Amino acid sequence: MTVMTRGLRKQYGAHAALDGVDMEVTHGSVYGLVGPNGSGKTTLLSILAGLRRPTEGECSINVPRERVVLAPDTPQFEPWLTAREVVALAYSLVLGTPPPERVEQTLDEAGLTDALDRRVGGFSRGMLQRLGLAAALVADPELLLLDEPAAALDPMGRREVLDLIARERGSRTVVFSSHILSDVQEVCDTVGILRNGRLLYQGPLAQLLTGSAAPHYLVRLRDRPDQVAQVLRDVPWVRSVDISRGGAIRVAVSRLEDAECGLPAALARANARVVSFRPGEASLEEVFLEITT
Repeated sequence: MTVMTRGLRKQYGAHAALDGVDMEVTHGSVYGLVGPNGSGKTTLLSILAGLRRPTEGECSINVPRERVVLAPDTPQFEPWLTAREVVALAYSLVLGTPPPERVEQTLDEAGLTDALDRRVGGFSRGMLQRLGLAAALVADPELLLLDEPAAALDPMGRREVLDLIARERGSRTVVFSSHILSDVQEVCDTVGILRNGRLLYQGPLAQLLTGSAAPHYLVRLRDRPDQVAQVLRDVPWVRSVDISRGGAIRVAVSRLEDAECGLPAALARANARVVSFRPGEASLEEVFLEITT
């Protein structure tokens, strides 16, 4: 276990930013920390990084402190430094004089090859985000803490950052917070859901997606989706029916067993011309809203 907290609390006056958090992060995993604004994500990452002290509880980090790196959500650097100098400086603070090829390799992985010798004062926020990630990775940390690493990036930049994070699985432990739930669903194997300083869920992403949200089926029809949907809404075990722009029907059910037995008959009663139907997978966004509201 790389990270373990027990009863972790952080109090700011009368406000509890964290309230009894028991967190476990296994070695080599990618742990996604999600929650509404103000839920305590940044506070928790800061405590793990050693930048803040908890009010109560225990925090165990089973790697050397010099091998723990935090990349903040809004990294800032001296504007007269070049990208190459920023990353070289980050390396030198931990390991001494950096090999030039290591600096260039890390900047390339962050998508900043064309900006190696540009002064960072002219960087966009997205470029600064990627530079912060490069500065965090250059010294090869064992525990990488990322606060909203893709928040300011365009679609191409997000894709590069997510691919980079996914490649770290197994070679280092990554904990990153994000409000972009699709990003967490794409690259994480474990997820923790924070709300009002409490960890409402922690565990494998696959288990969360299959065990929390209402089961549903996706039905594609040749025609008449509105009429078929109306018939399905009158079925007792159907919780809701939604029609997509493409005409597909999403049928949320109380139990998959009921749908497996009764959905074909219900479609037949509606004289539906069925192209296909299959069980649907819950998205992290659906589960997140179900747990936090």
